[in-house]
Amino acid sequence: MAGGRAAGAGKKKELAAKEREALLKTLRERFEKNMGRHKGIAWGDVAAKLEKRPEKVWSLSQMEATGGEPDVVGVDEQWEEFLFFDCAAESPAGRWSFCYDREALEKRKEHKPKNSAVDAAAEMGVELLSEEEYFRLQKLGEFDTKTQSWIKARAEVRELGGGLFGDRRFGRVFVYHNGADAYFAGRGFRGVLRV
Repeated sequence: MAGGRAAGAGKKKELAAKEREALLKTLRERFEKNMGRHKGIAWGDVAAKLEKRPEKVWSLSQMEATGGEPDVVGVDEQWEEFLFFDCAAESPAGRWSFCYDREALEKRKEHKPKNSAVDAAAEMGVELLSEEEYFRLQKLGEFDTKTQSWIKARAEVRELGGGLFGDRRFGRVFVYHNGADAYFAGRGFRGVLRV
């Protein structure tokens, strides 16, 4: 599979051999435990792509370290890339209390959060899940039953000062709006990594 996108900006980030080995073991075990998330995909194919992309392994380590429990959820056919989503039951705790993006962070005059979801995702080398991707994740299980996750806001929402987040309540998945400068203890973000 050939990647169709340009690599992210910034210098390459790689894990030490032992860290890389431990992470790949964790990812493989999660992959094998949750086969329903990635029907028709073999771990060997995923591992072969990861072998060639050490910066993607580093990004997966960041997803893991912040509580995301990344796992393969399918293939982006257009770009021929495996899709890793954060599959932790609740929004990753290591990413709570962020506003939506840099503009929202700079807009706050006091009680600023430590970061924004969009900036934190970029630092990790991932993107926020889109609304469509969030609904796709929710078809694989029940996620965010006690927490909420920022998702990628469409331009027309963001231009009006808003942001979007989702959760699962009352047996349904909801997408809501909030001011992009808002932040809450139980709201983080879920990322997608394309490999």
